[in-house]
Amino acid sequence: MRNIILLGLTSLLADFSSEMVVPILPFFIQAVGGGGIAIGLIFGVGDAVAALLKVFSGYWADRTRKYKLFVFGGYLFSAAAKFLYPFANSWSQVSAIRPIERMGKGFRDAPRDAIVSESVPHERRGWGFGVQRAMDSVGALAGSVFVFVLFLYLDFPFQKIFFVSALVALLAVIPIFFVKVPAELRLNHRKKVSFEKLSSEAKRFIMIATLFAFSNFSVAFFVLKAQLSFTDLSQRQALAIALVVYIIFNIFDAGFSRPAGALSDRVGRKKIIFTSYLIFSAVSLGFLVLSLNSPALPVSFIILAGLFAMYGLFKAFVDASQRAFISDLSEVEIRGTALGTFETFTGLAAIPAGLIAGALWNVNPVYTFTYGLGLSLIAAIVLLVATSK
Repeated sequence: MRNIILLGLTSLLADFSSEMVVPILPFFIQAVGGGGIAIGLIFGVGDAVAALLKVFSGYWADRTRKYKLFVFGGYLFSAAAKFLYPFANSWSQVSAIRPIERMGKGFRDAPRDAIVSESVPHERRGWGFGVQRAMDSVGALAGSVFVFVLFLYLDFPFQKIFFVSALVALLAVIPIFFVKVPAELRLNHRKKVSFEKLSSEAKRFIMIATLFAFSNFSVAFFVLKAQLSFTDLSQRQALAIALVVYIIFNIFDAGFSRPAGALSDRVGRKKIIFTSYLIFSAVSLGFLVLSLNSPALPVSFIILAGLFAMYGLFKAFVDASQRAFISDLSEVEIRGTALGTFETFTGLAAIPAGLIAGALWNVNPVYTFTYGLGLSLIAAIVLLVATSK
């Protein structure tokens, strides 16, 4: 119980810090000279780095048996990297900082989850992860609210917000000092990358999920479009509204993550994944229509609030079901390999997804959302016809 609370507190503070950065980072990139391609590259490479390192960090932690060091080092590494943001004065510098910051997440997640899993009896393992995930969600929501307050009411510039975020991230490492690693801890599986060993069903789903990952570009483009929807307001006021709808996204993501997982147990993973792909298509369609029209402020805010709520639902549904589905499609002895292959393929797709979305954005945001709509619909249809379970 003690480890669960301590690691939950660490997750809360770390996500509090991260969600202070994510919604304002695309605007900062623009302010220091970056366009759509720069935003797509920065977010895409950052996400890819975190995903790929997750595959290998558990193996390294098992080899060295220094689980706590990996967790501590991962959180500390991210916190230290955040202190570099206030000194960035070009988008190329941000493009170097963001992947470095995300490396910490890649190093820490698998060893942290291993400690959580062995810190409670087997029959209470789901409860342990639920508590940790709940505190993580609370931190994410609180961080997005806090950055809104700092920006709108306290008039903090970007650099000062980044500095406060780094301080909060530094606080996140303190609870780890008091974590006691279970003596017999070993990771349940080692994640490897090998396409040949997988079942045909698992291979097909990984290809479908990767196809969808190409369409699933960063939330940064949705936040940017939210700000651009209010041309009658000052840039600061429009950004404040964009932060409000981002808070709505976090509310729905946090509120539906656990129910989505339970629902996938009852009705089947494929149905939930198919639904999540369609939700993303609907969100892209909504932003496409919004890009072609400019409704007045009350109407545009209501539309954006609904779209970000849907985007939060999508995030909750897809996160809860895809990894569970690839596990279902794999034999126990190669489950780690299946998960590692899945995370590698979908993680690498984040880079071209961001670049394509960014290049299209530089031409016209309409094309970015058309791309997301079209490719996600194709992925949903292929999922429906090419998988049997």
